[in-house]
Amino acid sequence: MIHEVDEGLRRLLGESGLEASGVEVVFDAPTRDWAARRSAPTVCVFLYDIREDATRRGSGAGEVYDADGYLVARRSPPRWFELTYLVTAWANRPQDEHRLLSQVLATVVATDTLPARLLTGTLAELGLTVALDTTGTGDVAPSAADVWSALGGEMKASLQVRVRAPLAGATRRTAPPVTEGLVVRSTARSEGGEATPGRRLRYKEATDPGPDGFAGPRERGPAPARRRRGDRRP
Repeated sequence: MIHEVDEGLRRLLGESGLEASGVEVVFDAPTRDWAARRSAPTVCVFLYDIREDATRRGSGAGEVYDADGYLVARRSPPRWFELTYLVTAWANRPQDEHRLLSQVLATVVATDTLPARLLTGTLAELGLTVALDTTGTGDVAPSAADVWSALGGEMKASLQVRVRAPLAGATRRTAPPVTEGLVVRSTARSEGGEATPGRRLRYKEATDPGPDGFAGPRERGPAPARRRRGDRRP
């Protein structure tokens, strides 16, 4: 999920015209060594804090259906995480850096969510809202000064962008539907007696399996007992 949020942010900033103007969008840690190697105007989007939003943790399991409306799997509810990014601009002059940072700020505050068209992978499959804001970090998250101190670099103007995104739950496939019932046969006690016809306990509409039982070759019809979306039967 984290790399999918990265891709969504990269696409969002790309639509603002940064990449078209030759500005690189990277997700590296802006350390002193990295800054010394930089050669082109760059917007650095550094992920430095990941925390679960426990207040949104759900329970139970959702149902996954195929294209025909049949139940094929069950999925545990997604868990929500807050990803906090330190966004900085790097250029030869402070004025250029501020211009780039202003462009990023205008792009981020123009939307409260990452647009669905920019989402990929599990974020696109879940179809849930991925919130986006620049309100800063929570009380427990490191401050910008602490982040710069840990990186070993000199503090500079930056934005703190927070994304709230879902992590898809585990998916468990459902067992294939039962299409054949149990057949019980009895045999005569005397030697050489022939088996009596089988008695089917369920699915009376199914045909007798024959002398070879269910191990013999047979044609499989459609699954009449498969559950469709909206079926309320127990």
